[in-house]
Amino acid sequence: MPDRPLFPARRTHLDRLTGPFGIWQHARGVEPDEAFGTCTDDVARALTVDLLHRRALGWEAVSSTAHRSVEFLEAAFDQETGTFRNFRHTHGDWLDEAPSHDSLGRALLALGTAARDAPEVALRADAQRLFAAALTAARRLTSPRAIASAVLGCDAALDGGMTGEVQSTFELLTGRLRAVFFDVDLDGDWPWPEETLTYENALLPHALIVAARRLGDARLRSVGLHVLDWLIAVQTSRRGTFTPIGSDGWWTRGMSRSQFDQQPIEATALILAAAAAYGTTQDAGYLRSAEAAYAWFLGDNDAGLMIADVVTGGCHDGLSDGHVNVNQGAESTLMWLTALETMRQLRTDAMTTRHTRSHGGVPVLVELHA
Repeated sequence: MPDRPLFPARRTHLDRLTGPFGIWQHARGVEPDEAFGTCTDDVARALTVDLLHRRALGWEAVSSTAHRSVEFLEAAFDQETGTFRNFRHTHGDWLDEAPSHDSLGRALLALGTAARDAPEVALRADAQRLFAAALTAARRLTSPRAIASAVLGCDAALDGGMTGEVQSTFELLTGRLRAVFFDVDLDGDWPWPEETLTYENALLPHALIVAARRLGDARLRSVGLHVLDWLIAVQTSRRGTFTPIGSDGWWTRGMSRSQFDQQPIEATALILAAAAAYGTTQDAGYLRSAEAAYAWFLGDNDAGLMIADVVTGGCHDGLSDGHVNVNQGAESTLMWLTALETMRQLRTDAMTTRHTRSHGGVPVLVELHA
């Protein structure tokens, strides 16, 4: 499959979706549907996108929204429970629903990334402080996807210089994620810890691969790569296109899988996991898998339709049989922007690796044209 073109970092739709507190959750078509308010999940993702966009656009272009996202997470933090409230009303009031494990995991992932990547000392310090305050609650996580997000957040925070409880929490949660796969028959036809494949599946092997790299754990690495390889295989069509599990019924073991409503989050989760696997193994097969998932956004999919709007930076909410969801909400848009910037960096890394090898191990400066 030839590499699809990369596109400039576009924030037109992202700016349209951004309100006074953060990014609106939903949209009707391209216009924000403010009735649904905002949520921690999407604001955390928006912070991550800002940190990715600073590479292409510069910090000045994203500084204000990054600060706003950290302020949102600060306001979302519940001192009594040590976790993050998730849903916020249009006017800024917090809804009384119990916070989800996923919202805690995603907040930790974004804050850990900011603790490592934010160029401003004050913003890094704010992210580190809030991250540290949520560690007690993180240690109580039981949901595999939330654990995986928290593991990735801890890994980023450790890269950013945090130590102590971050390291111990990282090891605790890695052990918990390892245990999720303890009784899984990795040599069988269903090397998955759940009876149903649902959403953001590649997040789990992604976290295993990253944790194994930090710990130098060859067995954990093997498990993560094996599970990722299986996910890639079962979500690749005969003609090589990425075909994620549809959310209209998912895929329960022993039953027929759902083909549609395919979601952008699945493509991006696969790209991120494949990028981590490539960084660990230098296996070009993971580059091809990431490229296939990226191409899904650009029409190389089961319906032959564009999911992403490369002009505005928006993204449709899903792919159905013969049509796309006309709405372009926060999660989908942020998944496209994350996928684009991850592919930009992955291609750069791959090109550097190829040229380093071809010059006897001596790094050379490569000018890329995408």
